[in-house]
Amino acid sequence: MRYEIVLAPEAVQDLKRLRTHLRAMVRDAIERHLRHQPTRTSRSGIKRLRGVSRPQYRLRVGDARIFYDVSEDTVEVLAVILKSEADAWLRRGGDPT
Repeated sequence: MRYEIVLAPEAVQDLKRLRTHLRAMVRDAIERHLRHQPTRTSRSGIKRLRGVSRPQYRLRVGDARIFYDVSEDTVEVLAVILKSEADAWLRRGGDPT
């Protein structure tokens, strides 16, 4: 199944702040991992988050973390955050269960 990928306005701004090389890696990873199997967890990449209802998943790409939700046929990318800022963003932007 092919999922539609929607970037939240905050995620677009986050992408613009990344270094060019990392931005390209993130765009590739979004297309490769989230287009067809966004809920397929793996040890190195996709992780289903616990303790928060939103975001549902996190994709790890180098020093970046992509937080996203999955609905029936849509992947909504909520944020693209550097690893060093990820915990603070989750405390501030995540919805606890």
